[in-house]
Amino acid sequence: MSQYVGSPDYAHDSTARLGVLITNLGTPDAPTAGALRRYLAEFLSDPRVVETPRWLWWLVLHGIILRIRPRRAAAAYAKVWSEEGSPLLVYSRRQARALQSALDERFPGRVRVALAMRYGTPSVASALEELRQANAQRIVVLPLYPQYSATTTASTFDAVADVLKRWRWLPQLRFVTQYHDDPGYIAALAESIRAHRTQHGAADRLLFSFHGLPKRYLLQGDPYFCQCHKTARLVAEHLELSDQDWQVVFQSRFGREEWLKPYADHTLAQLPKEGITSVDVICPGFSADCLETLEEMAEQNRDVFLHAGGEAYRYIPALNDSPAHIATLTELIGKHCQGWPETSESWDERSVQADANRSRERALAHGASR
Repeated sequence: MSQYVGSPDYAHDSTARLGVLITNLGTPDAPTAGALRRYLAEFLSDPRVVETPRWLWWLVLHGIILRIRPRRAAAAYAKVWSEEGSPLLVYSRRQARALQSALDERFPGRVRVALAMRYGTPSVASALEELRQANAQRIVVLPLYPQYSATTTASTFDAVADVLKRWRWLPQLRFVTQYHDDPGYIAALAESIRAHRTQHGAADRLLFSFHGLPKRYLLQGDPYFCQCHKTARLVAEHLELSDQDWQVVFQSRFGREEWLKPYADHTLAQLPKEGITSVDVICPGFSADCLETLEEMAEQNRDVFLHAGGEAYRYIPALNDSPAHIATLTELIGKHCQGWPETSESWDERSVQADANRSRERALAHGASR
């Protein structure tokens, strides 16, 4: 039995396809303590996520965290869970379907889109196998994290590499590491804010809330903090906001060490004391709504602000599967596929098939003459 994944009955005259792998962080299979325990064990065991000596972290993770956190997290997930399932997975599936339709229109019959979660299901391995079965000989990997971090984007690369190192025929690979300043992405965010303000009016302050990260990761060279600020600045410029109209905060910190500041909850507790009684909050680092946006930012931190004396708190949804977001991702994929045969205007499946047949016949004839 071969140690490498291949196809015993592979047809060498098969037409190649271009594969697109979109990924997000992941979600438990159910809002239960058992499902959360399995999910968190995989997530928090990743050395990209927690850079603590393995032996020490194993004791903390299995001795404390996985005994306490799953039950609490399950209760939070239950608040946002729908009949369709986890919001992150629901929106991610919609994004994948919409991207497939958009790419079919742009590159008819040439592209296969697959969805993966870095942790949980559908796994990176299963999504890549789906692309392998579709004969995707060129693959673009698009982690849906606009701002690069080793804890997210690089971890996705690790997972992809772990799978591909077991394949017999490696595909050509292009990996999108970030798109924090992509003009389409910035315009889509700005338009979502503008539409929200048209409907609800503008608040005293617009908060750009990004997922937090230990400060030491920034000091060790992770560009995430800088890219978050650039995203917010570009959107603010697009909306022609003054410096007093907006600010950046960081949410979802964990543990006792210092994380990126200012903290979202601390800021929201302080703003009413400064005369800011209404805020609009958007989370540009999340391409799809999830626990951190729908439960933490839309509910928990709303309560913090109102309890501190705030009067109006409005959460602006993630871009999700909005037409502007899908158009942005389609353009991004098209840009990273430039030069590949499937993106050529002259691509024709019949000619590609004929060329593959000729190559196969020549190979067979050469083998027979030896």
